[in-house]
Amino acid sequence: MLDNIRSALFLPASNPRAIEKARGLACDLVILDLEDAVADADKDSARTAAVTAADGTWGERLLAVRLNGRGPWHDADLAALAGLSAIDLIVVPKVETPEYAEALAGRLARPLLAMIETPSGIYAARDIAGVAGVVGLLAGSNDLTSALRLPGGRAGLTLALQSIVLAARAAGIAAFDGVFNRLDDPQALEVDCIAGRAMGFDGKSLIHPNQIDVANAVFGPSAEELEEARALIAAATGGAERFRGRMIEAMDVDAARHALRRAGLA
Repeated sequence: MLDNIRSALFLPASNPRAIEKARGLACDLVILDLEDAVADADKDSARTAAVTAADGTWGERLLAVRLNGRGPWHDADLAALAGLSAIDLIVVPKVETPEYAEALAGRLARPLLAMIETPSGIYAARDIAGVAGVVGLLAGSNDLTSALRLPGGRAGLTLALQSIVLAARAAGIAAFDGVFNRLDDPQALEVDCIAGRAMGFDGKSLIHPNQIDVANAVFGPSAEELEEARALIAAATGGAERFRGRMIEAMDVDAARHALRRAGLA
């Protein structure tokens, strides 16, 4: 379901112009946000807007809603979203226990993206990833940075982020990198995306449409990678063998096929 997600754009469900614009954007996943991006006074109207928007046309991109965590609006969000089949995914903030994920998966009856945003969530990530109904983990890097009392940047988050990737891979589900906060620095965004891809993330969560093209370019296989993948698959005959000056084996063929699938070519 999430094999081809390179870019996941958060936008406030309280902003009707942003919702309409998002229907034509090049992101792979739109996340209508009921949580951090929405002021308290707008929570109820944002919830109604998200449900209404789910009935619209979203083309090839997937549609998700991020509900509010435990607190004043949590139960109302659950009631509104439960069984809403027009939504592809539900994004759940601050998941810290597998029991919480299990309870929401059973009640919502939709695939869940569990946000790992706290030290407790990091320690429980492996068990959370193994819950039936959880199809991906999403790094909440801003909250992790705050909770860990870090000065900023990726360096201090390395262990936490790698733990999210490891948990997702152990469970066979997707892993998405956290947001990049600077909106006017595409070069720094590219560096951040490259670091995330090198760490093993499948895609990037975003907070502005102008970040989409960079994320798609970095997390999508390049023309060179696709040519390499096709050539490797064609050359492989089984077992360990030489290919373009290096040794390859079955896992390299699997990786090549995965690259083609991400590009919609297999």
